[in-house]
Amino acid sequence: MPAKPQIAIVGPGRLGGALSAALTEAGYRVSEVISRDTPSSQKRARDIARKTRSLTTTLKTTNLNSDLIWFCVPDREIARAARALIPSAEWKGKVAFHSSGALASDELKVLRRRGAAVASVHPMMTFVRGSIPSLKGVAFALEGDAKAIRLARKITRDLGGYAFSISRSSKSAYHAWGGFSSPLLVAMLATAEQVARTAGLSSTQARKIMLPIVRQTLANYIAFGPAGAFSGPIVRGDVSIVRKHVRTLRKIPRAKEVYVALARAALQYLPSRNRKELGKLLAL
Repeated sequence: MPAKPQIAIVGPGRLGGALSAALTEAGYRVSEVISRDTPSSQKRARDIARKTRSLTTTLKTTNLNSDLIWFCVPDREIARAARALIPSAEWKGKVAFHSSGALASDELKVLRRRGAAVASVHPMMTFVRGSIPSLKGVAFALEGDAKAIRLARKITRDLGGYAFSISRSSKSAYHAWGGFSSPLLVAMLATAEQVARTAGLSSTQARKIMLPIVRQTLANYIAFGPAGAFSGPIVRGDVSIVRKHVRTLRKIPRAKEVYVALARAALQYLPSRNRKELGKLLAL
């Protein structure tokens, strides 16, 4: 395996595009971007290939001359894509990654049986349409065969990230943790917008007004940890204010559920006064 192996990206989605860009910037050769045999998927593959000077192929037309095949497809499609590519290469000596946060490297077991070293290599980062995030400073969770893990650690370093090992039995909890870190955080902010609407503001106004406090809260969390960043009526033990919040939120039942759940979590994990009284109030 060369020091910087040629890499085939399977799946021209948001993750595949971000990885292709980062790998190219780090001096790796993305040899091809492999898409499904549909116009939309092929168009996305051409867009990525144009930026990385790569070839575009499909699951049916690829010859897979690359040393490393990196699957960047949805979780439910990993095993299916691996099976589809079995006839396209001699797998002995190759390495294959997938980037599911929830699933183990066994999703690629059909390739392992044919001699490939396989691993799950998941960056703890969010990928959304219209944004290509930097992978510098990003943590990659690794699990799989020793040879594949060694290569994954090197690539992670070259991308400017850092790697850590995770057991296959811990992947579901790891992925749930990631859910709290980004998508459920967005869900909480979306819920906050609904509460702002009850206070007479539009969603656009709410986002503009919330942005400074959200940014400062994250800055405080980074600088002082969760306890040092925690403020408001719960840390002060102001039972009457929390009661008013709960009564007001009866107008938005889902927001009330979110508020109560987060407030209970605050009582368990964060400093607060009048913990007993607040606990009774929130045991709704």
